[in-house]
Amino acid sequence: MKVAVSASGPDLSSPVDPRFGRCQYLAIVDTDTMEFESIPNQAVSAAGGAGISAAQQVVEKGVGAVLTGRCGPNAYQVFQASGVEVVQGAAGTVEEAVQRYKSGELTPGPQTGWGGGFFGRRSPAAQPGKASLEELQSEVQGLKARLEKLTQTLEELRRTSR
Repeated sequence: MKVAVSASGPDLSSPVDPRFGRCQYLAIVDTDTMEFESIPNQAVSAAGGAGISAAQQVVEKGVGAVLTGRCGPNAYQVFQASGVEVVQGAAGTVEEAVQRYKSGELTPGPQTGWGGGFFGRRSPAAQPGKASLEELQSEVQGLKARLEKLTQTLEELRRTSR
């Protein structure tokens, strides 16, 4: 089966991007062979409707599931209408997320909350009493991966601006 993973970079060792609609890349991975295709998210800079556009991009690739940190309600509806499973709470690298999915550690669940909890939106983990320890740990892992990627980008910018 093919799965799509929201990714911060173009390869299997890239961190899972906790934001589906605004992720940099969409990794399309065959869970049987681990062959993958990395496609830039065409909606990453969209003024609006990024989640819907990214979801349509993924659906066109014929995936059976999406692994991400958080999926907004509009993208979730696109996946639901297309019969694509949505697995939220993915963290670590793309390869680790796929392996966790294959082993049954990551499973589809109901859509809850808004998106990734950024820019004033409240994720389920940000709502007191609503998140499990596993959800909180997953969100922290995703944020750590994003921080690492931003730190690398900042260091690269500093090196090139000298």
